[in-house]
Amino acid sequence: MTDGENLSTIEALFDENRHFPPSEEFKAQANISSSEIYDQGKDMVNYWRTQASRITWKKPFAKVFDWSNAPYAKWYVDGKLNITESALDIHAKATPDKIAYYFEGEHGDTRVITYLDLYKEVCKLANTLSDLGVKKGDRVAIYMGMIPEFPVALLACARLGAPHSVVFGGFSSDALKDRINDASAKVLITCDESWRNGGRVALKELADVAVLESPSIEHVIVVQRTGASVNMIEGRDHFYHDLVTAASDERDAEEMDSEDPLFILYTSGTTARPKGIVHSTGGYAVGAATTHSMVFDIKDGDVYWCTADVGWVTGHSYVVYGPLINGVTSVLYEGVPQFPDKDRYWEIIEKYKVTQLYTAPTSIRTFMKWGTEYPKKHDLTSLKVIGTVGEPINPEAWMWYYEFIGNSKCPVVDTWWQTETGHIMISPLPGVTTTKPGSATVALPGINVDVVDEDGNSVPNGSGGYLVITHPWPGMARTIFKDPDRFKDVYWSKFSKPEENKWVYFAGDGAKKDLEGYIWLLGRVDDVMNISGHRISTLEVESALVDHHAVAEAAVVGRNDPTTGQAIAAFVTLKGNEKGDDALILELRNHVASKIGKIARPASIVFTDELPKTRSGKIMRRLLRDISEQRQLGDVTTLANADVVHEIAERAKASQDKVSSE
Repeated sequence: MTDGENLSTIEALFDENRHFPPSEEFKAQANISSSEIYDQGKDMVNYWRTQASRITWKKPFAKVFDWSNAPYAKWYVDGKLNITESALDIHAKATPDKIAYYFEGEHGDTRVITYLDLYKEVCKLANTLSDLGVKKGDRVAIYMGMIPEFPVALLACARLGAPHSVVFGGFSSDALKDRINDASAKVLITCDESWRNGGRVALKELADVAVLESPSIEHVIVVQRTGASVNMIEGRDHFYHDLVTAASDERDAEEMDSEDPLFILYTSGTTARPKGIVHSTGGYAVGAATTHSMVFDIKDGDVYWCTADVGWVTGHSYVVYGPLINGVTSVLYEGVPQFPDKDRYWEIIEKYKVTQLYTAPTSIRTFMKWGTEYPKKHDLTSLKVIGTVGEPINPEAWMWYYEFIGNSKCPVVDTWWQTETGHIMISPLPGVTTTKPGSATVALPGINVDVVDEDGNSVPNGSGGYLVITHPWPGMARTIFKDPDRFKDVYWSKFSKPEENKWVYFAGDGAKKDLEGYIWLLGRVDDVMNISGHRISTLEVESALVDHHAVAEAAVVGRNDPTTGQAIAAFVTLKGNEKGDDALILELRNHVASKIGKIARPASIVFTDELPKTRSGKIMRRLLRDISEQRQLGDVTTLANADVVHEIAERAKASQDKVSSE
């Protein structure tokens, strides 16, 4: 989708007329069962002042929010806190034996971690990091598999006031290196290896390659997960358990200002350089805790499971900080849904009597392909609320999830938010909102969203446009690390009118409002692809392809995919006498995986002598999307080489037909 396209004609979503109000039984027990909460949310200052009581404050804040230096917000001005006191200390004292995490290893090993256990482990690692020279303000990089030491690492950094920068364990050494260097991280915490789909991911080996070109790293801490033999450099590398065993299990939490950075998390942008999104302490804590409690109807005794990796923002907010602040028991699962068989998720839900499940539409579509026989093997009646995150969910997948996982009784909370927003922004409240399959419904209380046209005017119900947020919110990103101008330009320039003191956040997504005002997300409007819920920059993939010795030029687009939401389609022009065959396609896919990560491997690669370009030399990716999705080609009159388009289309069709037949 590009600027100027008619968003109201992209998908015929509004034929969906099924409505699912919360049952009377659910409403009777719900934490929130009245729409009055939305009226309360209209008075944003008082609403978010009230929600701040969820957090333990060392010093009360003087003012709820300050917008005088827009678009750089301050929330809970002059308030002092440490987020780990809300997540750990109060629970370790009040309910020390309550389970914080049930850990389920991919190979069936388990651990039960109480809030007191977690508190002690976090204090030990915080003391260890301090002994290695980490102090308030220093950055710590984290590159791990989904094991209990992962949330411990985040919390230990937070206890010291050292912003953590987590890099997803599926990313390559190049991606890790770039993020370490941008953040100037002082310490890296990783694993020897991680388990993944029955195999091993050599995290320490990848980390070693990254650290060779990361001069800021002084120490590497290695958790022994598989017990594999790994290279350890004396003085730099340390085994986790050797360090923490000798450390004290008490550590005072560093006093932080509400606006002090809590973490940096890198997300793809429309340039090859990822953006280091900076989140604050106080506002983020309030937003994560509030939305987690409200959206999932959290109660004492619940067993909540968010299947996201902690390497993504969903894991930060809804595996670590939100659930722990709310004192809930969570499931932490290391592996994939299909190992050792395709019923692993349902087995875990039955085993731990999970009450809330939060997973991605990509996973749900995969479960649909596998069939209902797998969930039917297990008792899923403990579930009360089921949620989706990462991308829009199509109505068919929504209904399957509702019927076969939720047993046609669990409210489905389809959520929209971003790395940049910090917490959920649009979602049903399960005891209040009538849901519609495929719609994220309406903004949460205390959140103002709208859909606007090209001129920034609100569109009427029944129309489409651009999704925007029209008022500051507590969990909002504060800046891009070391690049505040880029933060302003990327997120706050398209529709804002600074001369009128009108600031509008542009989410980069297209959306529609149906006739009842419900919001339907349509996906990205820029050159960032949403692959299985992960945002991948087209330019990053193009750069990786052109890095290969055989490639002269590359263009990448996202095409619709029934499983992953979008799939990466690459169009490649080769150098000289290079031969574009199946062997080179495999080599290029593996090359992209080595440069960025497996998630970024193109689903299809089409070799072409030329790419469609305007007379000014701009590649017309809009036409490549048309070709990839085998739809009627748009206007080609502005092309300098219009004849090449039909040749590319024929090659792309032949390539996709071949993939389909295989």
